[in-house]
Amino acid sequence: MIFVTGGARSGKSKLAVALAADARGPVTMVVTAVAGDAEMAARIAEHRRHRPLSWGVVEEPLDVAGAVAGVTDGGVIILDCLTLWVANLMADHSDAEIGDIVERTVHVVGSREGETIVVSNEVGSGLVPMHPVGRRFRDLQGRVNQTFSAAAETAYLVVAGRAVPLPAWPR
Repeated sequence: MIFVTGGARSGKSKLAVALAADARGPVTMVVTAVAGDAEMAARIAEHRRHRPLSWGVVEEPLDVAGAVAGVTDGGVIILDCLTLWVANLMADHSDAEIGDIVERTVHVVGSREGETIVVSNEVGSGLVPMHPVGRRFRDLQGRVNQTFSAAAETAYLVVAGRAVPLPAWPR
């Protein structure tokens, strides 16, 4: 697993696409975004323009583990992105339930034969949100990022279109 994190519009997805393009074999995008409005639909369309048409796409806003397990060709998966996935899960799941879902998903990703490139926003560098829902999201996302990053073989922080390799946490 390769974990890619960074701020909004930092180049995370661009890096993930470049890493996958260098790999041999099929590539499948597992995307978690839902086009709930015109602005989000435009963002999704922009992401589509930056990837080869030959890549497979699985749109799954909730059951990411099932979507990843359903890709059986052994090729590369880009999971983009954990941030929207967590936001989607928050509507109907407790923090404990989300923790269980995340652990199951990390296990599925970690046990596949092919490489998985996981994209997520770094949300902990800004102000503490004023609203309880914002604080809940920020805290959950921070824990999710730590869980995926700890399980990853390689991790990058993307800043202004530059990838900074992240060393493993001392154990």
